[in-house]
Amino acid sequence: MRLTTKGRFAVTAMIDLALRQNNGPVTLAAISQRQQISLSYLEQLFGKLRRHELVESTRGPGGGYTLGRKAGDITVADIIVSVDEPLDATSCGGKENCNGEGGRCMTHELWASLNSRMVEFLDSVTLQKLVDDQIAKGVVIENTPPVKKAVFAAPAVKPVRVNAPNSVFALGAAFSKT
Repeated sequence: MRLTTKGRFAVTAMIDLALRQNNGPVTLAAISQRQQISLSYLEQLFGKLRRHELVESTRGPGGGYTLGRKAGDITVADIIVSVDEPLDATSCGGKENCNGEGGRCMTHELWASLNSRMVEFLDSVTLQKLVDDQIAKGVVIENTPPVKKAVFAAPAVKPVRVNAPNSVFALGAAFSKT
């Protein structure tokens, strides 16, 4: 089994998000800049993470992403599976036709056992644990205050009184009185 950049980037981005979401929704542009991951790639990953309800999105100014569940309830396996990363070390993809003739290869049980252990391990590691590990390492989180959405009240418009005639006839009547 090899973990591709898809799984690695998804886990990295989720750690970044979990570390910073207390300041409000986190933008993908900010994650992209901090983690050196392409913004368009993050958009694809977060679309999948959102469909699996691992993240929630907020639109508009001050919008971004927050976790869809508590960090302690999200496992690394959840993240990797949600971005369609295969967790399979067998050469047959678990179909048991390793040698091409419908039979198992001699090492099928070994790789199937490894699969089981990998899933078990990744399912035991929570996002919260990874966040706690980063904090223990001294990762500094910028303390940016949450973006407050301004509420603009429309200014009270006072009607303008104009002492001028509003038609040709009123203009004529105004001149005839003088």
